[in-house]
Amino acid sequence: MAKNYYEITLALAGICQAAHLTQQLAHQGQCQPEAFTTSLRSLLDLSPTSVLAVYGNQEANLRLGLETLVAVLNSATRQGVGAELTRYTLSLMVLERKLNANKTALNTLAQRIGQLDRQLAHYELESDTITSAMAGIYVDVISPLGPRIQVTGSPAVLQNTQVQSRVRATLLAGIRSAVLWQQVGGGRLQLMLARKQLLREANNLLSRLPPAY
Repeated sequence: MAKNYYEITLALAGICQAAHLTQQLAHQGQCQPEAFTTSLRSLLDLSPTSVLAVYGNQEANLRLGLETLVAVLNSATRQGVGAELTRYTLSLMVLERKLNANKTALNTLAQRIGQLDRQLAHYELESDTITSAMAGIYVDVISPLGPRIQVTGSPAVLQNTQVQSRVRATLLAGIRSAVLWQQVGGGRLQLMLARKQLLREANNLLSRLPPAY
């Protein structure tokens, strides 16, 4: 069966978007707000009608992820900022495989995400209360699967508990996209063997987006 590279690229951009947001948070203590909202919201729809529906039915919501995906696929650098993004992206994929192999963790994850609805009736998606709850899910369900993702950045920034929660919530969103990526036929071999197809698809998507201001 032919692979649907449109869907695979969207989900991969979702993983890369979470990786880039994690990096922004770890270095600056803040991140691109629209992309952050898209990533957090992607956690809430566990039985979507399409891949794009997970990201608010707007390709533009994945602009940061698509740009990051192109940078990661083009990247010849194995150091500095580019290497960090690649490491986070690959680490999320590794954790997703461990999650997928652990049915108990999968069930607990779905159950805990389902419980967020009650809090979302009272709090905004980006509020500290919700990001703390998402961070708690990451710590309880994902971290024990190991190996843990080593987040690097500004030590002063990373000591802030609010930033820590946002980083973990973002990583949880990255896992969500990695699950989706596998579901639509994604696999790590593609990153090596289908790099040109993925790059072409990502660049096509970016070329269709309205200019960012």
